[in-house]
Amino acid sequence: MSVYSIRDLEHLSGIKAHTLRVWEQRYNLVQPKRTDTNIRYYDDTDLKLILNVSLLKENGFKISKIAEMSEQDLRERVIEITEQSSKSPEQIQALTLAMIDLDEDRFEKIISTNTLQIGFERTMTQIIYPFLVRIGFLWQTGAINPAQEHFISHLIRQKIIVAIDGQVYSQNPDSQKYLLYLPEGETHELALLFACFIIKSRNNKVVYLGQSLPFQDLIEAHKIHQPEYVLSIITSTPGQDSIQEYVSKLCDKFPDSKILLSGYQVVGQDLKVPSNGMIINKIEDLITFIDSK
Repeated sequence: MSVYSIRDLEHLSGIKAHTLRVWEQRYNLVQPKRTDTNIRYYDDTDLKLILNVSLLKENGFKISKIAEMSEQDLRERVIEITEQSSKSPEQIQALTLAMIDLDEDRFEKIISTNTLQIGFERTMTQIIYPFLVRIGFLWQTGAINPAQEHFISHLIRQKIIVAIDGQVYSQNPDSQKYLLYLPEGETHELALLFACFIIKSRNNKVVYLGQSLPFQDLIEAHKIHQPEYVLSIITSTPGQDSIQEYVSKLCDKFPDSKILLSGYQVVGQDLKVPSNGMIINKIEDLITFIDSK
């Protein structure tokens, strides 16, 4: 039997140690064992549970609901999600190999071929996004190094930017204006860039403010542009101890805009979201929302 610290669980599952402790206290989700010297540790069963919880949470399940599931229910849900998410496995495997070998030519061939066959948007949703999920697990378990992760993320970022630049916005009375940004300290930009592509491809206007935007600068930009929608994807910052305050502040400051929020820190967190706010669980939900407008 392997023994894990709470930091090991954090690295393997992607769930912050502080969040795990909160879940232990609030939901009795997993309880650490203790050595004879009173040092906390976790075993293989605990790790499997946390990995399953992480998968469900990434797919929009609230932690309070997950905590109520029996072991059998949780297992069945995980199997169901895993089976439904196994899209284009050969392409995803090929991208994984291209990343490990730092092979840009192979990456270019995979993306170009799939874009020609199914279009850029479907290539992103059916291949790139599942691939990014795999990268997350490989990175957390030490199976890939920072150079490999940076290499592939940079190439994907380039592809999205080129796709955005290839779009032409034509003035339309039905067009909506979206203001896109990441909070101060947040630098995980790929999902926000792809959201920009999706919104612009539907002939909507995008004001893209990018990474790590101070709140006061957001206020100033909002005054100038008066967008119908404000979209942010919060992966790491603000953290669990301050995300509720940030969401409430954001919605309160811009009552005339619809606030669209996604990312690890808001999805499945049982946040109290004001009436002008909305949690987007996954990229397909954002596409459905935009298409409905």
